[in-house]
Amino acid sequence: MAEAETSAFALRAQAVPERRVALVTGASRGIGLGIALRLAEEGFYVVGTATSAVGIERIDAALGAAGQGALLQIEDAGSVTRLIEALDAGPGLPLVLVNNAGITRDNLVLRMKDDEWQSVLDANLTGLFRITRPLLRGMMKARWGRIINLSSVVARMGNAGQTNYVASKAGIEGFTRALALEVASRNITVNAVAPGFIDTDMTAALSETQISQMRERIPLGRTGAVDEIAHAVAFLASERAGYITGASLPVNGGLHMS
Repeated sequence: MAEAETSAFALRAQAVPERRVALVTGASRGIGLGIALRLAEEGFYVVGTATSAVGIERIDAALGAAGQGALLQIEDAGSVTRLIEALDAGPGLPLVLVNNAGITRDNLVLRMKDDEWQSVLDANLTGLFRITRPLLRGMMKARWGRIINLSSVVARMGNAGQTNYVASKAGIEGFTRALALEVASRNITVNAVAPGFIDTDMTAALSETQISQMRERIPLGRTGAVDEIAHAVAFLASERAGYITGASLPVNGGLHMS
């Protein structure tokens, strides 16, 4: 399986060597794809990950010469290792890491199965740790790095039926602050972006009544756009954000103010 995966999804050499490489996990659609496109516009060579060949093809088509897709099962340590090896042999190890990959398995706690809890923590929180740890070495050697972790408004306000997801996102914010302290002396910043109710293909599946009810709770009176999250991430990845670390930036239209 590992050999087939490596041969099928080996990464090509970076087209523009002077560009910094950015890695965006979960980049085949929605917020992740929007972030990948925005970072490419900012001049990064972007590698976006997906869990299938179809997702990789979608990323390749969207990025063109500015980047490429790569296979990653974030909950699988072996898959993470193979991706890092492919990066090192191809475009180079990233100095910008955007941890966007995540899943949901919603249920009330009384009904939640062990695997529904564990799979969300494995993908959203342990997976983030698993991909971040080995990539720190390259950033420390370069004495420059940007790590941006995607949290959620529910990390602060909670959400019934999502205790597993909320716990993972709250954990991400704690991880962000602690890691920021560990690596600040090497000029590596670590921040989180916490989106609110964003207009994606996932929210498009909701009924108009559900969407209207949510909008009524948002002071700005509208859902957010993917580009608004992508711009926040791009700012934190830039030189202009060099004095910001350990922060969680809310992008939620006022749905929750902290």
